[in-house]
Formats: sequence, structure tokens, C-alpha cells
Amino acid sequence: DNLLCLCVLKGGTVFLVDLMRHLTVPHEIDFMAISSYGTGVRESTGEVRILMDLGRSIHDTHVLVVEDIIDSGRTMDYLWRLLQERRPASLRICVLLNKSAARRQIPIPVDYVGFEIANKFVFGYGLDLDEKFRNLPFIGVAKPEFSPT
Repeated sequence: DNLLCLCVLKGGTVFLVDLMRHLTVPHEIDFMAISSYGTGVRESTGEVRILMDLGRSIHDTHVLVVEDIIDSGRTMDYLWRLLQERRPASLRICVLLNKSAARRQIPIPVDYVGFEIANKFVFGYGLDLDEKFRNLPFIGVAKPEFSPT
């Protein structure tokens, strides 16, 4: 009755829109921007920052976090703990891309996974490569030496 799809910006937007088209239950959407990556950085800095918080309370609300990718697990662990403190009725994670468990530094209870992927830097379908290429209709793998600048 009270499902909130919480999209993690910016990478999760394309996935959220496609996912919403297939949901058969009434739902609302909201957004958070959270990051552990700096501009032009392809590895997590380890420092998680909230860039934009929710616009509403999630107390007693069923929350489905919609995320583009889980890598080390640090960002999602931070977000998971933050959202649990807000006492939702339930909290589930839906991720498009889940990097190899060998890469995971913090275990994350992921409920729904689109694809398991290897430890590669990917972009397209909402995911960026130095803030570019989010509009691609596919997911590509960046060559380590590639830089769009």
C-alpha cells in the first residue's frame, strides 16, 4: 500500500524508469544523491557523502532502494544503516549490476540483482564515465587507458 522506490542518483535513473514500467503495484518515487567517488575518479575514495537527501519521511513505508551498481559495498552499507535509522516498514535493495563478491569489502543484503558482473569499470544505461555516456542504450566496459577528456 505504501511502496517507495528510492532511486540513488545519478546512475540509477534509467534503471528506475524502466523498472517502474513493470511494477504492477501503486508506488511513489523519491531520490537521494550519495557518493564515494570524486570527479574523474574510477575507484571509491572510501568517504561516503550525502549530496541530496530524501524529500520525505520513510517511517512505516516499504522502501525499495534502486541502485545502478554495488561495488565495494561501502556506499550501500552507509545508505542501508542511514535508512534503517529512519524506521521504514521494510527495506529492500534492487541493483542493476552487482560486482563480484570477491570485490566486496562489506557484505550487503541485496534482494534483487539484474546482473552479476566482473570487476570492470562499466558505463552507459545511466552509469557514467567521467559524467559522460549515461545516455548509451547499452552497458560498456571502459579500457583502463581510456579518458574522454
